[in-house]
Amino acid sequence: MSEVQEVEEPAAEARPAAGPWAWAVSRPWWVQVLLVYGAARLFTTAVFLWVASVQGQNAWTGEHPDYFPYVGFMFDGSWYKNVAENGYPAQLPVGADGLVQQNAWAFFPLFPMLARGLMFVTGGPWEVVAPLLALVLGAGAVLAIHRTVVRGASRAVAARPGLPLATVALVSVFPTAAVLQVAYAEALALLLVASALLLLLRRDYGWMALVVVALGFTRAVALPMAAVVVVHAAVRWWSSRRGTDTWTWRTGTGLAALALLAAASGFLWPAICGWATGVPDGYLQTQEAWRGVREVAPFGGWFYVPQFWFGSRAWLVVGLSFALVIAVLVVPAAWRLGNELHTWAAAYVVYIAAVVEPGSSLARFLLLAFPLGAVTAGVITRPPAARRWWFGAVVVLMLGLQVLWVRQMWHANPVADWPP
Repeated sequence: MSEVQEVEEPAAEARPAAGPWAWAVSRPWWVQVLLVYGAARLFTTAVFLWVASVQGQNAWTGEHPDYFPYVGFMFDGSWYKNVAENGYPAQLPVGADGLVQQNAWAFFPLFPMLARGLMFVTGGPWEVVAPLLALVLGAGAVLAIHRTVVRGASRAVAARPGLPLATVALVSVFPTAAVLQVAYAEALALLLVASALLLLLRRDYGWMALVVVALGFTRAVALPMAAVVVVHAAVRWWSSRRGTDTWTWRTGTGLAALALLAAASGFLWPAICGWATGVPDGYLQTQEAWRGVREVAPFGGWFYVPQFWFGSRAWLVVGLSFALVIAVLVVPAAWRLGNELHTWAAAYVVYIAAVVEPGSSLARFLLLAFPLGAVTAGVITRPPAARRWWFGAVVVLMLGLQVLWVRQMWHANPVADWPP
């Protein structure tokens, strides 16, 4: 088999082979990935059922809702349902103050259209079909993540045996990974991001182009993928100068076109919104309807949101938060990632910091920065006992934070609420 596969095998090193553990580690890689993902989703299901049991009457469900209505209708799930059933308004709704109100154009079409197709084929209702679709897409995403880490982080895998599966585990138990089984588009976006990176690593540029276009209809995250393509091209060109790779005019032209396509895909849905509604900046005005301040400016939210949350300590909190993110991106475990994975993590984090208001949804958006899971798992590489203790402590911490996130964020408060 491949050289990478040989690096990956020591995941089961020096562990006693007995019982269920021996059976699990002897399974093919994809079975191990699905077992980890399935166990994480069962845990989250139990958390949702508990929170639903204490949920009161709200705008989306009745008191103590069953599981599927709770994960299918709450918050953005109802917006996606509206898109699946009714499409998008031809005119942007405007309030008495003349400002654009919250509307369906803020929600990208690929996920609800896929759910609508399955509803037509199966006859199932939205609240069942959409969460199950997200669950399956999430399974595809973690399979792609495993292969991406194997292919794109060989140095990190060599330093930390079992890193691909450990990354899958940390992504699966991430505090906001609960959205991988609700009627949200995160599972589809995660699948497309991981698939795009994997195809880039395999140099399947044509297929990556299709995935990047699909990403442009899923979430507003295609733009930083252009930076990844540029770095990939630069590294390949430099390697060709050193005689360790190939480079032709067709290679350069193709990668330049791919980078431009990724950048264009980032503006595709806003352009369609402007064309369909007759308001060129209709998408930006729609996004402003969800913000505390009616202005979408790069990094603008960091000047007023922290003041609301932390008052006079806002700048201290913001400074420490940025310092933590920078530290995660520059530790040795991060540099052991391949260029493409490291670039995606850095470019995506900078991008969401620039365009997303630092509110309650920011933690959900961080789920797409999955290479940081590999960084976290790879911080301690030896001895094996310390590595296992570190990994176990992180898993326990994340599971605890996931319980807190679902209880505090998914639980709807009719008096005052912050959406997840």
